[in-house]
Amino acid sequence: MRSRRMPDEVGIFGILILVALVMSLLSGNFRTVDNLQILLLNGAVIAFLALGQTFVLLTGGIDLSTGSNVAMTGMLAAVVMKAGAGWPIAALVAILAGIAVGLFNGAVIHYLKLPPFIVTFSTFGIAASIPQIMTGAKSVSVTDPMFAVIGRGSLLGIPMPVVLVIVAACVLTFFLRRTATGVHIYAVGGNTETSRLAGIGIGRTTMLVYAVSGLCASFGGLITTSRLMVGYPTAGSGNELFFSIAAAVVGGVSLFGGIGSIPGAFLGAVLIATVSNGMNVIGVDSFWQPLVIGVIILLGVSLDTYRRKLSLSDFSRLFSRSGPPGPTAHEPLESLSPGEGAVSLENRR
Repeated sequence: MRSRRMPDEVGIFGILILVALVMSLLSGNFRTVDNLQILLLNGAVIAFLALGQTFVLLTGGIDLSTGSNVAMTGMLAAVVMKAGAGWPIAALVAILAGIAVGLFNGAVIHYLKLPPFIVTFSTFGIAASIPQIMTGAKSVSVTDPMFAVIGRGSLLGIPMPVVLVIVAACVLTFFLRRTATGVHIYAVGGNTETSRLAGIGIGRTTMLVYAVSGLCASFGGLITTSRLMVGYPTAGSGNELFFSIAAAVVGGVSLFGGIGSIPGAFLGAVLIATVSNGMNVIGVDSFWQPLVIGVIILLGVSLDTYRRKLSLSDFSRLFSRSGPPGPTAHEPLESLSPGEGAVSLENRR
C-alpha cells in the first residue's frame, strides 16, 4: 500500500498558527473581530498578487510589474466610470488591461528572449506612468455606489475581497492540479528544453502565466479603488510587490521554477499579512516591517536552495548506486501524453 504523504502546506499553516498565537499574547487587540477583518482586507490584495506571482515563478520567471498594474487598472476603472460607463464595463476594461500587460510581458520574454527581470521591470515603469499621464498625476473620484461592493461589500459576513480571493485560489488550484496545461506549467519550470522536446508550447505557456499574473493584479487594482472609492495613480507602489513575492516564496514556491502550489502561496500571503498587521497592532514602527519581511524572504530562499541542493545530491547518490536507468525508468515519460512526462508527480503539489 502506498503511504500518504503529508501535504507541504501543513508546515506553513503551522507557522501561521504559531505567529497568530504569539501576536495574540502580545496584544489583546489582535484577537478582535474588527482587527481580523482589517487583516483579511489588507491581505486580499497581497494574496491576489501572490497567486499570480506563483504562476510566473512556477515557470522560473518573475513579474515585477504587478504593483504598477494595480495602479493602472484601478485608475482605468475610475476614469471609465467618470466618463459615464457603468461599473461592470469599467471592471471589464480594467481586467482586460491587466491581462494585456501580462500578455505583453510574456510575448517579449519568449519571442525576444529577454530576461523576465528586465522585461517586467521595464513594464513596471511603463504601467506606473500611464495612470499619471492620463490624469496629470491627479486622483479620480468614483461616484457609482455599486462599485463599492467589490471592496466594501460582504457575503454572509465575509468581506467581498476575501470571498473573491478564496474563489480565485480554488479555481487556480484546480487549473494547476487537474488540467494538462497546469502540468505543462510545472514542466516548463522544471526543465524548459525537455518540455519543448516533449511537445509543450513554451511560448503559449509563458504568455499564459504572465496573463494570469496580470489578471490577478487587475483584481487587486479593482479592490484597492473600490475600497477607497478613489483612483490613485500611485496605488500599488508601496510594499505590495515586495510582500507578494515574499508570500509566494514563504508558501513554498521555488524561485527556480517547477515547485510550489496555490494553497501554499495563499497561506504565505495570510502569514505576511498577519506579521504586518501584528507589528502594527503591537506598536512596531512601520519602517521595521520591510526589514522583517526581507529576513523572511532570505530565510525562505535559503531553505529552498538548500532543499534543491539536497534533492540533487540524493538523486546523484541514487544514480551512482543503481547505475544508468533502464527502459523502466523512462516508462512514465513515454506513457503520458506529450508534455505531461516532462514533470514528475512529485512536483505536482
